[in-house]
Amino acid sequence: MALSSLIPICLVFVLAGFTKGVIGLGLPTIAMGLLAVMLPPAEAAALLILPSLVTNVWQMLDGPYLGRLLRRLWPLNLGVCLGTWLGAILLAGIGGRHGGLALGLSLIAYALTGLAALRLLVPRAAESVLGPVTGALTGGITAATGVFVIPAVPYLQAIGLQKDELVQALGLSFTVSTLALAAALAGADAFTPDLLLPSLLAVAVSLAGMRLGQAVRARLQPQAFRLCFFAGLLALGAYLALRGLT
Repeated sequence: MALSSLIPICLVFVLAGFTKGVIGLGLPTIAMGLLAVMLPPAEAAALLILPSLVTNVWQMLDGPYLGRLLRRLWPLNLGVCLGTWLGAILLAGIGGRHGGLALGLSLIAYALTGLAALRLLVPRAAESVLGPVTGALTGGITAATGVFVIPAVPYLQAIGLQKDELVQALGLSFTVSTLALAAALAGADAFTPDLLLPSLLAVAVSLAGMRLGQAVRARLQPQAFRLCFFAGLLALGAYLALRGLT
């Protein structure tokens, strides 16, 4: 990639990493949304894989609850894998005919749930049914858009996890989604040698942004930042959806 392309890509990942550092999520969402303005969706998703995987594995391992979460969330994560792979086949992969529109609509849906501060509740007895269904829907949206937050994040927020357990559960879910998406992209030959350097740079600047976000989190009102974050995602999703329609 030319330097004129690398600089804005690095800025995108600094912002995405900063967002993840402050509120614990948002790296793939904001990175994919902004990269889709500059790159084809499949190339943007391939570029996202390595920084997303590194930051999510870090988040997944940072806590004592991993074993318990693996036992509790395996139906959700199995559904994510199956939904992603089946969706990649049925939808002709990321960047298909309606990929931009689907990405925009998924960002709008995610932003609206955040702005509305919805408080859903899933009974423990219903997890065996809702988990796989939620995972499959998340996987299908991941295959179409490269974004793996809807409806997995609202589901994880609704099953009654404690704060630190929820952050680690998000890291686990995002790691599984990233690996499933990587497998789908590999099957479509989306990874090319010229993405290696940008991917490595993206890892470095994402981690730097994440550390900066973690430092700012101690001094910033999280609610104020979340409001700005979701409002920005709403505007970005509306732009991508309108561009997809036209």
